[in-house]
Formats: sequence, C-alpha cells, structure tokens
Amino acid sequence: MIPIEIIKKYYREGTELYTILLEHSFAVADKSLSIAQMHPEMNLDKTFIYEASLLHDIGIFKTNAADVCCYGEFPYICHGYLGSDLVKAEGFPRHALVCERHTGSGLSLENIIKNNLPLPKRDMLPESQEEQLICFADKFFSKLKPGKEKSIEKIRKNLSRHGEDSVKKFDNWCKLFLG
Repeated sequence: MIPIEIIKKYYREGTELYTILLEHSFAVADKSLSIAQMHPEMNLDKTFIYEASLLHDIGIFKTNAADVCCYGEFPYICHGYLGSDLVKAEGFPRHALVCERHTGSGLSLENIIKNNLPLPKRDMLPESQEEQLICFADKFFSKLKPGKEKSIEKIRKNLSRHGEDSVKKFDNWCKLFLG
C-alpha cells in the first residue's frame, strides 16, 4: 500500500482533518526532499523520505486536539506512537519509527519519565539521517497555518520550552542539513 491509500483507510477524504493532515504532510515532504537534494553525499533514501513524511502524523486522529479537528481520546503528544502502531500494522516498520520518533526533536526515556509524559517508557529519538531529516523538516510547519514556514528563531523559541537539549539538537540539524 502506498502512503495515500493508508491515510485514506483512516481519514475520510474531503474532511477538514484530511485536508489539514495532507497539507502539513506534503509541506514536510517537500522540505525534506529539497534538503535531501542539496546533500547527494548523504545518499538519503528519497522514496522512503517521501513516504514517511506523508505518514509521520497519521496518528493525530486518535488524539484530542480540537484546534486541528481531532476528537480522539488521547493527549496530542501520543500521536507519534499511536501512528507508529498503525503504520507497523500496515507492514511498514521503518516508516513507523519516523511516526514514533518525530515529536519535538525526539523524546528520550529520561525526558518522558522526568516530565511524566503519557507515553511508553522508551527512547523515541530519531536515529537514521532520514528520521532526523523528517523530524527537522516537521519543525518548520504548523498544522494551524498550513503552508506557512516558520523561521528558525521561532522554532528555537518553541523548542526551548522543552529544554536546552532540544534546541541544541535542532541547531546541530541546522548545521547538518542547511550548512
């Protein structure tokens, strides 16, 4: 199954939520692929990047975030691992890792425990360069303002609420991916 078919399995075409998800996911895919094009030396898997970018937020419908038309039962922070479970069940374990590991700049077990987050107790940190790239590109786009790219300073400010390590990781990604 291709990503759009998987999305259509869980989202009804024509709904506001479907539109929000696709606009955001395509923006992340476009940014990720454009950065990948700038770095042939990294030998990134562009097909995987495209597919995983489209699927990274598939779990949002299971969360309660009315501002983006989500009326599920879980807190929004759970969308990554919930989406990971869905994508794994569809037979895409590598793509599922992107779903699970893209929240913030990734979530460490230490951070999950320290902040008593309602998440499985395990590291959820992007590892491969493709996972890191999609996580990085995702920071540039909000579902509330589709298509409008955030500035690096705004992203840094948002990440600072989650600690200096998140900002440092983002700054390192800026060096790695934007040069």
